[in-house]
Amino acid sequence: MKSEGLDGIEKFDSPGKGRGIRVTKPFKVGELLFACPAFAYVLSVSERGYLCDFCFAKKEGLAKCGKCKKAFYCNAGCQKADWKLHKLECSSMCAYGDNWCPSETVRLVARILVSMKSNKDGERGASEKLLLMSDLEAHLDEMDNERREVNEMDISALHHFYSKHLDFPDHSQLLRIFSQVNCNGFTIEDEQLSHLGSAVYPDVALMNHSCCPNVIVTYKGPLAEIRAVQDMKPGDEILTSYIDLLYPTDDRNERLRDAYFFTCNCKECSSRAKDKQKLRLRKLSEAPPPEEVRDTLRYARNIMQEFRKAKHQSDPSELLQMCEMSLERMGAVFDDSNVYMLHMMYQAMGVCIYQGDWEQAARYGEKIISPFSALYPAYSLNVASMCIKLGRLYVGLDKLSLGIKYFKKAQSIMEVTMGKDHHSIGELKREMQQQK
Repeated sequence: MKSEGLDGIEKFDSPGKGRGIRVTKPFKVGELLFACPAFAYVLSVSERGYLCDFCFAKKEGLAKCGKCKKAFYCNAGCQKADWKLHKLECSSMCAYGDNWCPSETVRLVARILVSMKSNKDGERGASEKLLLMSDLEAHLDEMDNERREVNEMDISALHHFYSKHLDFPDHSQLLRIFSQVNCNGFTIEDEQLSHLGSAVYPDVALMNHSCCPNVIVTYKGPLAEIRAVQDMKPGDEILTSYIDLLYPTDDRNERLRDAYFFTCNCKECSSRAKDKQKLRLRKLSEAPPPEEVRDTLRYARNIMQEFRKAKHQSDPSELLQMCEMSLERMGAVFDDSNVYMLHMMYQAMGVCIYQGDWEQAARYGEKIISPFSALYPAYSLNVASMCIKLGRLYVGLDKLSLGIKYFKKAQSIMEVTMGKDHHSIGELKREMQQQK
């Protein structure tokens, strides 16, 4: 099928993958393939007061919604543009007060329903040049009971918080929309991979996954931009990564099966080329027995899950102790560059930054940055984000030359992944200028 408005892009049947999109002309590294506005989007509650609810701009002196006092805008223009969707929540937030607590997914689905109703029959929105929102894959037949129960609870919350402002489709249609969002929703992130909000982009969702992607998705406010991270020639399929690529093949595919219902067979997964490096063992006079390696691997995966739960319940000192104990246990078998060691060092670094222990945070960061650079793709925001963290730590420690070095490394990655005119690069340049 020919593209319906994306220059140099077309939809096609990808062997073994179903629908996909490919380029019809060459693209160089860093070049923008296309940009896509959101079909619907929502700012995270945790970002309210820091970012404009409509355009996601970060600025001082945002103006509050006069009624609910919980939504914030750059100016009257942004507030007026957002009213059609904000009114879904405004009176409800006033009525429920502190008891207003729909999940971000529920809030997003409410906005999807409004957007779907406002589109005329058969009319394609700006984010649907290749695929309609209604045609997104839902994987309803593959959902387990636990996932169905979550969707049912979300549907109940949607009725509870939005009944006065929405005309609901039937239950089966609501179940389908929630499933579509769970399989195709995007997290809007900044250059440091901080969660800003959630959105759906039907055209962007057409991209298939690869663990060696040739494009990356970044954001200008709620606008998604797709840029090449490899040179591309006509006929190349556009492939992005759905998941964090740090982890070994088995972990990646477990995540893909759980969230997206498929197993990846890309070159990286077929060859397992980086698995040995990612699971590197400590150099010892005698190699540890296989059962000890297996036990340590099992422990590593369990402690990662335990830490995720503890982050929302424990105080920082307990979290840091958890990191240090796990690093000591794993470090008896794993090399410092092993991805499970890196994961817990990254968590420990975050806790140290929160506690103001910048020296220790920088020590963790220095252990992380080289393996990150080797294990992630060449143009990775995970690496750029780590460089920004290290840059700010060293500036705070009055080691300006080291700080500038890491800022410049982050800038070189961001210019490819986000475009040289991105506001985040301008902010980083100003931050560097202030140190001179």
